[in-house]
Amino acid sequence: MGLTGIEILKMLPKKNCGECGVPTCLAFAMKVAAGQEDIGACPYVSDEVKEKVGEASAPPIRTVVLGSGDNKFEVGGETCLYRHEKRFEHPTGLAVLVSNQMDDDEVAARLNRFNGLRYDRVGVELKADLVAVKDEAGDEGSFTALVGKVREECPDAAIILMSENPQTLKAGAGVCGEHKPLLYAATPSNVDDMVAVAKETECPLAVKGGTIGETAELSEKIQGEGLKDLVLDTGARTIKAVFEDQVVCRRAAVKHKYKPLGFPTITFPCEMTDDSLTEAMITSVLIAKYAGICVLSDIQGDVLFPLLLERLNIFTDPQRPMVVQEDIYPINGPDENSPVLITCNFSLTYFIVSGEIEGSKVPSWLLIKDTEGLSVLTAWAAGKFSADLIAQFVKKSGIEDKVKHRSLIIPGYLASIKGELEEELPDWKIQIGPREASHLPSYLKSWQPEG
Repeated sequence: MGLTGIEILKMLPKKNCGECGVPTCLAFAMKVAAGQEDIGACPYVSDEVKEKVGEASAPPIRTVVLGSGDNKFEVGGETCLYRHEKRFEHPTGLAVLVSNQMDDDEVAARLNRFNGLRYDRVGVELKADLVAVKDEAGDEGSFTALVGKVREECPDAAIILMSENPQTLKAGAGVCGEHKPLLYAATPSNVDDMVAVAKETECPLAVKGGTIGETAELSEKIQGEGLKDLVLDTGARTIKAVFEDQVVCRRAAVKHKYKPLGFPTITFPCEMTDDSLTEAMITSVLIAKYAGICVLSDIQGDVLFPLLLERLNIFTDPQRPMVVQEDIYPINGPDENSPVLITCNFSLTYFIVSGEIEGSKVPSWLLIKDTEGLSVLTAWAAGKFSADLIAQFVKKSGIEDKVKHRSLIIPGYLASIKGELEEELPDWKIQIGPREASHLPSYLKSWQPEG
């Protein structure tokens, strides 16, 4: 249970020094309780208080970090059962499986697809996140060689090391160096050795039981050994069982604060079917219902892209609209004579408008004005897409250095601000574009600058 602001205040030095960036200790305590400040921002608080407050305010599902530097992958940190209650924190990680029993061509093909299947949407790069390296041959040498190949060819991939032999995992972790992998997995038969390797390498450890109950027992035992960064595999390998286990784990952790299950989960659709479409269907269910990581046998564009879009939609914060960055977007290779259009930064508007411009084949400059994610009419009604604000943006955007003409095309729904906008931009001629984006191609093909 999280501490209240008053309870945190009692543990603070009450200097009201403001060195934390907040004027008073009371205000600071309230911000810490709300999750807006870290208790460590106070330079005078003791380590004991930091630990106590940190433990009390930690999310019910622990955040586990893999990788290193700019190529970190975070899983867990979830605080709710349903997205509308707050938001989901860390998108489900999608992993592709390679093993030391595969031939070199198959391994190369899978790693090439991992690197090549990347998509840009709403200014976010959509891609798979992890590579699972499995020791199917039971050979440490070929396993570590494969781990080295993955690190070299997929430097931004988080890595899952899979072997029944703790020493093989230790060798694989040594190849990864500071790029921390997930060690898979501690089971009832090897738990002591796996814990020792995880402690020595300082890597997160996966816990695999035959049932969810056995997994919880193993988790509790391992936590007693001092390990805190765990990922759970309940052992379920059917869609019904794994679905039920994901729900039970999340509910037990979030609603009942049951610490043995308060960790992210890892699932294996690759072990549930031999059919790629069925595997994708299973993965889609697990993305929606709480899986922290899904390991796939392979990734193909026609299967991966829908999963990435599903994940993007589910893990987008419902309290914040999806937006694109305010900027000038060149489409179809525009030059100094190309038309200039402007619209809002609501992502759906951007993708519809930019898509129609691309389809027209007319080189164009698209100005995206920050309207805090509101659509054209809503932004105008809220005073965030008014003539004065548009004029300020046009002047500072740098578009005047990119084109010879001074004609600006505004959305048809903003026709009423044409006169006002011409007063704000006396050097520009304001042209009223179509109301519907679908009419842009024909409009642009016949477009001529004014003045």
